Amino acid sequence: MTIQEAQQLVDNWIKEKGVRYFNELTNTAILMEEVGEIARIMARRYGEQSSKGDEADMDLADEMADVLFVLICLANQTGIDLNAALVKNLQKKTDRDSKRHLNNPKL
Repeated sequence: MTIQEAQQLVDNWIKEKGVRYFNELTNTAILMEEVGEIARIMARRYGEQSSKGDEADMDLADEMADVLFVLICLANQTGIDLNAALVKNLQKKTDRDSKRHLNNPKL
């Protein structure tokens, strides 16, 4: 699936199943919640925190998909073509960082 197809799929789902988009501020808050759930999994699975109760069963892939879904919602609401944005962002990173990481003795 392309990014453009994903944006259309989410838009169709919202219109057919979700009734309408939550407003941008609500979706931003939801995005932060979902990112927090990823942080919780990462801290427990790869970090030094121990799991509580059923946290060991949390599905990292599903939580990442939740983040992607809400991010796509925000892009759709604000008229952002995520494909074009990603291409532009990668070019920015290439221009800015192409030598930086190669010359980093820490890496």
